[in-house]
Amino acid sequence: MERQVKLQAKNVRKTYGPVVALEGTSIDLLEGEFLTLLGPSGSGKTTLLMAIAGLNDPDSGEIWIDGELMTYTPPHQRGLGMVFQNYALFPHLTIYENIAFPLRMRKMRKAAIDEQVARVLNTVQLPDVQERFASELSGGQQQRIALARCFVYEPSIILMDEPLGALDKKLRDSLQREIKHLHDNLGITVIYVTHDQEEAMVMSDRVCLMNEGRIEQIGSPAELYFRPKSIFAADFLGESNLFAGKVIGQTEAGTSIQRVDDIVVSGVCDTEVRNGETVHYMIRPENIRVYVDEGSEENLARGKLKETIMIGQLTKYFLELADGSELVATTLTGGGKDPLQPGDPIYFGWSTNDARIMLGS
Repeated sequence: MERQVKLQAKNVRKTYGPVVALEGTSIDLLEGEFLTLLGPSGSGKTTLLMAIAGLNDPDSGEIWIDGELMTYTPPHQRGLGMVFQNYALFPHLTIYENIAFPLRMRKMRKAAIDEQVARVLNTVQLPDVQERFASELSGGQQQRIALARCFVYEPSIILMDEPLGALDKKLRDSLQREIKHLHDNLGITVIYVTHDQEEAMVMSDRVCLMNEGRIEQIGSPAELYFRPKSIFAADFLGESNLFAGKVIGQTEAGTSIQRVDDIVVSGVCDTEVRNGETVHYMIRPENIRVYVDEGSEENLARGKLKETIMIGQLTKYFLELADGSELVATTLTGGGKDPLQPGDPIYFGWSTNDARIMLGS
C-alpha cells in the first residue's frame, strides 16, 4: 500500500538580515517515515525544522501538514510533537505529571490519562518511575521521559532537534536503537535533526543532507553513502578517498579518468561527462583491498606503506603514491602480527563498481 504524503515544505526560504539561512527548500515527508535533516552547523537544518514547527515564520514558501496549509498557523494548532536536546521536563512536577501535562491540556479524563501514562512508560521501559522527579533520573532516563511525553498524545508528526546531543556515546548509541524501535513499533512519523552522520545512517529511512541553506542530496542512507552526487556529500558522509582527474574514456563498464600523476582508474558516473573534462573520483577505504604483490583488481595503485593505524576491530593502511599524495584503506584487524611495515612496497586494488565519479570543483 502506497504511503500518503504527511508533510510538504514547498520553496521555503528564510533570511536573517543579509544572511540567507534557508534557500527555497522543498521536501515531502511520507506517513510513518523517519526523515533526518543532516548537515554541519549553519546548513539550515534547524531553520527548516523550526519553520515546520511554526517557531519561526518563513519569508516565503508553504508548509502543508495532512493536506492543510499551515505556513503561518500557530505551533499548538499544527498537531506536532517536539523533543529537544535539553529534555525540557518540568523540574517541580513528578514524572507522571510531566507526561500527563499534554493530556490535561486536552482535557482528557483522569482514568484515560492514567492508562495512557502507564502505556507510554512501558513503551520506553521505565514503568516504575511515575512518582519520581526528573532530577532523580539519569540523562538517558530523562530523555526517554521526554520521548514518552511527546508520544503520549499521539501527535501527527514528531520533530526531534538533536535530542541525543548531550549524552555520552554509549548511551547515545543505545537510545538511537530505542528511538528506531519505537518508530518501527508505533508507526510514528518523525523529522529528526542531527549533525552526527552515524546517527543519521543508523536511524533514518531517508536522509536529507543540507549545506549552506539548501538540500545537497536526499535519499536512503545507502544511496547517500554509496552513490553521493556531490563532493560535499562524498566528503561529509563517512571517510573517502577523493581526487581529481580528466576523463579519458567511457564504456558501458565505467568511465576512465587519468590523475595528474598518470595513474588511470575507472568508476561509475551517473551524470553526462565529456572526454577531457575534469571530474572528481571517490573510493571508500573499506572497498579497497591491500596486496603485497600486484593484485588482479580493475583498479590498482602502487606505492609504499606510509603508516598503519589499528583502531580496535579496524586497521587503516596509508599508501603513499609517487607524487606524495596518499590513499587510505580500511580492513578488519587480524589476530596475528601485521607483516607490513612502513616503507614496504604495497598495492591498493578496488572494483570499478565501488568507485563514483562526480562533477564539481
